[in-house]
Amino acid sequence: MKRLFSADLWKKAMKTTKSPGRYACVLLDYWFKRTFGMEGRQRLLMLFLQEVIPEHKIASLTYAPQEHENPIPDMKGIRVDVECTDEDGTRFVVEMQLARQKHFYERALFNSTFAIQEQMVAGRDTYDFPAVYFIGLMDFSLHDGSDRVLFRFDLRERTSGEMMTDRIQYIFLELPNCRTVTPESTVLEKFCYALHNLENLPGKPEGFEGELFRLLFETAEIATFTPQEKIRLENDMRTERDLRNQIAYARESGVEEGLEEGRLHEEARIQSIAAKLREKGISEAEIAAILAN
Repeated sequence: MKRLFSADLWKKAMKTTKSPGRYACVLLDYWFKRTFGMEGRQRLLMLFLQEVIPEHKIASLTYAPQEHENPIPDMKGIRVDVECTDEDGTRFVVEMQLARQKHFYERALFNSTFAIQEQMVAGRDTYDFPAVYFIGLMDFSLHDGSDRVLFRFDLRERTSGEMMTDRIQYIFLELPNCRTVTPESTVLEKFCYALHNLENLPGKPEGFEGELFRLLFETAEIATFTPQEKIRLENDMRTERDLRNQIAYARESGVEEGLEEGRLHEEARIQSIAAKLREKGISEAEIAAILAN
């Protein structure tokens, strides 16, 4: 039988994980919520949202529940990464996506509908509900070769451009598209660059001034973490990188050989990886995101 997996591929898949540097990767599930979604982080979240949606002035934010009951029978509830409201009731849903997956935009649309439905509180007798903004941060690009970071969508008439409603808007930030920063880079571009590269930065780069960057770098500095957080970070980094390596190995080996046996082996390996993730208590949504890459 032809060998399915080369020694070089095996070494590539099982390469060791480097130790954390000065800052944590805040794109991972728990660390993203710790950075933007825990009490005491409202100021950082507000400054970020103000850069993303400059036309909507925000004076304060209150966190909303992240769990939503799924109306579809026999399906689990929906959990978003961060959800909050400002003083006028406008709701912001902020989600971090690490890897490509099928129907990404449709998933964002579906998740945003819960925030809309929950605006219809008891006693409201009109559909004049506050606006909902869905902000999706993506550690991948759907626009290959683009250097654009910000993409905004709303509901408009196709020919005239007339807006149907401004009560739901979608904003996506493709973090890898911000490959470098220059003196002309906007605050938002610099922020996206920092988010994408935090774990590799030796310190706060020159030109990254202001409260937004100060709070981000202070929040991500590993030296300020508790001993328990440092252990969790090591485990999360190792799990995430090892899984990416193993999945890449399985897929690359299957493509190289082009054999049915390789495809079956890949499927079994991925299912094994998923089972190990479940044992670690990682959510189904995060497992799906990792396996989709």
